Amino acid sequence: MKISVLGCGRWGSFIAWYLCNKGYDVANWGIEGSYPYEVLKNEGKNEYVELDKRIDLTSDLEYAVNKSDILIISIPSQEVRGFVKRLIAYDLTNKTFLLCMKGIEVETGKRLSEILIEHGIDKNKIAVWVGPGHIQAFTQGQPSCMVIDSYSKELTTYLADNFRSNLIRFYYGDDIIGSEIGAAAKNVMGIAAGMLDGSGYSTLKGALMARGAREVARLIKVMGGNEMSAYGLCHLGDYEATLFSQFSHNRVLANNSLKKKSLVNLQKVLQQQKQ
Repeated sequence: MKISVLGCGRWGSFIAWYLCNKGYDVANWGIEGSYPYEVLKNEGKNEYVELDKRIDLTSDLEYAVNKSDILIISIPSQEVRGFVKRLIAYDLTNKTFLLCMKGIEVETGKRLSEILIEHGIDKNKIAVWVGPGHIQAFTQGQPSCMVIDSYSKELTTYLADNFRSNLIRFYYGDDIIGSEIGAAAKNVMGIAAGMLDGSGYSTLKGALMARGAREVARLIKVMGGNEMSAYGLCHLGDYEATLFSQFSHNRVLANNSLKKKSLVNLQKVLQQQKQ
């Protein structure tokens, strides 16, 4: 199996590390001159993982696309549309796409898989990887359960079966709408949890979990998905990692912002979510 991970930030570099350790032929693409890419190129590691010598680190996007059958995209969610426009300039025949980020396009309200479909990519070749997990815990050998979902049962099964390990148990998703929305909304809950922590009302996180999950379930249903997906790994199952973990960026940033009594800092947090 040949895999190109497009994006070499903290999550992209981890995915390349993880799949390389499973024995796959992995390339990791990044933008030349960008901080994440230059750190990996010059130091051979970042603060999360060490770049395995078997990983083909490259800044040549055409090479990364042509090299592999599976293209894993791990970039900021609001950059997906522009990035896909670059990808369709290459031959994408028989390519499989796996989206490994969470978000909804701000300007259109579209899910990330919908953006790929809009640009002519076969929906049966698109999957998403969502669920709870922090790189810091994974690299310490702490296991977790995650979900792979897609428009095709065969693709979901293929990816989950080939990517699972003792470190990550992948479950089969059967509602890509719910998986994408639930995963994106989980980040909002993380911000809310941080606001409660920062304002001294952490005891209300129980209510946030109960009522928040119910509201997200209703949202998923209205958008055409299965409301029960909100109670699975894509959303409620990710609450521990998002609402309580020391590694949760959304919670920690919102928490610190309110502790400093700074509305400006909180606005910066919200802006980061858009990116």
